[in-house]
Amino acid sequence: MVKRTLFSFVTAGILLSCTSQPRTIVVNNFTDFDRKGEMVEVDLIKTNCDFSNKTFVLKDQNGQEVPYQVLSENDTPRTLLFQADVPAQSASDYSLSEGTPSAVTAKVFARYIPERKDDFAWENDLAAYRMYGPALANEYPSNGVDIWLKRTDELIVDKFYHDELKKGLSYHIDHGLGLDCYKVGHMLGAGGIAPYTDQLWVGNHYDHYEINVAGPLRTVFTLTYDSMQVADSYYKQTVTITADAGSLLNKATVRLEGPATSDMKLAAGIFLHGEKAVDGITYTDLEKNLIGYAERATSDAGVPAGRNYVGVYMPGIDLDTKNEGDHLLILSNYEPGYEFTYYFGGGWSEWKFPTDNDWFKALDNFSQTKASPLSVSFK
Repeated sequence: MVKRTLFSFVTAGILLSCTSQPRTIVVNNFTDFDRKGEMVEVDLIKTNCDFSNKTFVLKDQNGQEVPYQVLSENDTPRTLLFQADVPAQSASDYSLSEGTPSAVTAKVFARYIPERKDDFAWENDLAAYRMYGPALANEYPSNGVDIWLKRTDELIVDKFYHDELKKGLSYHIDHGLGLDCYKVGHMLGAGGIAPYTDQLWVGNHYDHYEINVAGPLRTVFTLTYDSMQVADSYYKQTVTITADAGSLLNKATVRLEGPATSDMKLAAGIFLHGEKAVDGITYTDLEKNLIGYAERATSDAGVPAGRNYVGVYMPGIDLDTKNEGDHLLILSNYEPGYEFTYYFGGGWSEWKFPTDNDWFKALDNFSQTKASPLSVSFK
């Protein structure tokens, strides 16, 4: 009885320290470049703030409110997500105190699109994407990734589909907000992934989907491919994709289940568009675990639309790259039954990345952020 009373008293005292005065979260940047709008994850237990029963306001060191998202496990708040701005080789303070936070404007979005042949589409404030579903089976789709270029941080997926299907305004033509001018075919598209043995085994459409997290700053979903052929064997493949606000690339965690093998690799690829590519430039840096691509973008009406960009970051060692057919690939050894994580995505010269060098530099910086993530401490 005494011990329980003492524990309750201590816990209440800890919670009081958060609610009676601001709890300061310190975000540290050890790289030589500014980190702007980068997602930070904070263990709520370490904040000593009871998000189960109270609400809190997060502010930066200038007193400006900062939007955030809370992730829960088994209905218990566990993780605080927010976008931090931290100068090079410096730290930024964020204060957390009891109060009513403002509504958060969504910067990410994901949805199953039954009205457009079972597409699954998602986006953040930099680009939009889609992957192909069962209703496209007779059109020989792939498990590759399509990218939609956008010139706004507002969400455009629903508008693009609505305007295409209800108003006849094709999203393959730029009507002011962006367009879909990247062709996928039966290829890996803008960073899709497939098993590799003696050849690349590109898959078909996904069979099932599940939305795991649907928040304003992070969305997470899983696509399942029931039957991925690799030579004479078949595997079940799941791909769980995390889209964060402000993130250059999507995070993808891949798992194949099926016969054991010792000679499988996973290959993430970029479709180079073969003879149809115009002014295509590839970029490879194995020391930074990167491949990238830039090419001229053109609408279906034949109107030039700047430069289209794609990139892949693959953690790990003993990686390899190769050009195979119309793909630029980055490969890693893989054993079925285990999870494998990599990152993919793209951008546009008309939104954030004016030149090819700006895109390739952004990829370099992304690699460095993974090697030296922002760290969190408290005071």
